[in-house]
Formats: sequence, structure tokens, C-alpha cells
Amino acid sequence: MAEDLSGLGTESLVVTRRDAVAIVTLNRPHKRNALDDGMVLGLERIARGLPDDVRALVIAAEGPHFCAGLDLAELTERDAPAGMLHSRMWHRAFHEIEFGRVPVVAALKGAVIGGGLELALSAHLRVAEQSAFYALPEGQRGIFVGGGASVRLPRLIGVSRMRDMMLTGRVHDAESGERLGLSHYVVAPDEGLERAIALAARAAENAPLTNYALIHALPRIAEADPATGYLTEALMTAVAQSDAEAKRRLAEFLEGRAKKVRE
Repeated sequence: MAEDLSGLGTESLVVTRRDAVAIVTLNRPHKRNALDDGMVLGLERIARGLPDDVRALVIAAEGPHFCAGLDLAELTERDAPAGMLHSRMWHRAFHEIEFGRVPVVAALKGAVIGGGLELALSAHLRVAEQSAFYALPEGQRGIFVGGGASVRLPRLIGVSRMRDMMLTGRVHDAESGERLGLSHYVVAPDEGLERAIALAARAAENAPLTNYALIHALPRIAEADPATGYLTEALMTAVAQSDAEAKRRLAEFLEGRAKKVRE
């Protein structure tokens, strides 16, 4: 019997599951799901504490908006060391999502701005409803991004486009966001969560070691110099092929019992 995950959640982070997929729902719709420190720390704890039989995670949101960023009510005056440590807390939490044990899919809609975009960028796949829009309003607030956007976002859209968003307050809609790489899929209204769960369930069917390689090895190979990348790829290939699960799946394919790739 699948373990009940409700004990992992809080009032503002509701945790449920569907078979092998855990679903954490941001639950502050009256605040457009703006993130306070408790939510950021809660996301870190949830990502780290998933039971072994959970094979994928979906991050979703209650109400019409995914996340409007940092709860500005918490933007208290801090000296430089305190501000740095606060940013590093966000980095640590989102690192746990991006480099955890399981694939993570974000179901986006409405506002995906500031810290909300930074949270979305820590997911491995992003599904956007047509209502989704993306922005980094920090430039107009007199502050700078602090949840990892300056590292993750330029790798997706380039320094120039990120700078445009921050200098001018430019807002990207769902379609332009998909073209830029801010999302992987655009779906009709109210279809984002189900598509995200379906994608997560599909990823959950992969061999765990393969998913681990895609989460941990692939991005590091991409950032390495070519010689290091090729060697790391060869080592990861050898490890994956030696796994009992891989041997079983390859045998099924050779015996004609595995699904074939279809359009």
C-alpha cells in the first residue's frame, strides 16, 4: 500500500500522491502563492524526505497563479551577511529539488515571476497553461535575483534575454516562454496539472539509475570540457548498463516484449 504523504505537508504546502508520483501544491492563493521562508524550507524538506516508493514529483499551485515570487512582506531590512545567507537558503532548497533523487515536473499557470520563476527553473520539466506569464520584476523593485535565476536562466535563454527582462520589466507570455525554453509544453486552461502528472508518471517508469544519471550526470557533462564530458559519459554508460534493471529491460526489448518507439 502506498504511503500517505499528507504528513510531509503544511497548511501552505499540501502534499498528496498518485501512485508513484508525489504532488506538492503551493497553497497560498490569496497571496498568489508568494513564497515565505517557511514554504522554501518546506519544499527543501519535502524534496529530501520523499519515501523510496515515490519515483517522481510534481510542483503545482492552488488558485489561478503558480507563484508571484518572494513574499515582499518578508523582505525585511537585512545587513549584507544576513542577505547573503537568506539567498543561500533559497539556493540550498532549490538545489535539493534540481539535484534530488527523482524527476520534478512543474505545472505552471498565471504568474510565474521572480522567485516563482526561480522555483520553476529548478524543475526538470515545465508544463505551462496558456495563462502563464513570466517576469523578473526585481529590477524595478531595486533588488537583484536571489534564488538562483542568474545561474539557471542564462543557460536557458542567454544573458542578453535575461538582462532584457530585468532592465525593462519585459513579460513573456506562455507561447513566447515556450519558444525561449522557459517551458517544455503549453496546454489549454486547467490541463496543466494532469499533463504534469502524466509526464511525471511516464518518467517514473524509467529505471531509477537512468533517471539519476539524467538529473545528476547530464547537466554536469554539458558544463564540462569535451574530454571530461566524454569520459564521464562513458563511465555513466558503463554503470547504467551494469544495473540489473537495465539488463532486464534490454532482455525484454530483444525478446520483443518491450514497447517500441512510436510517434
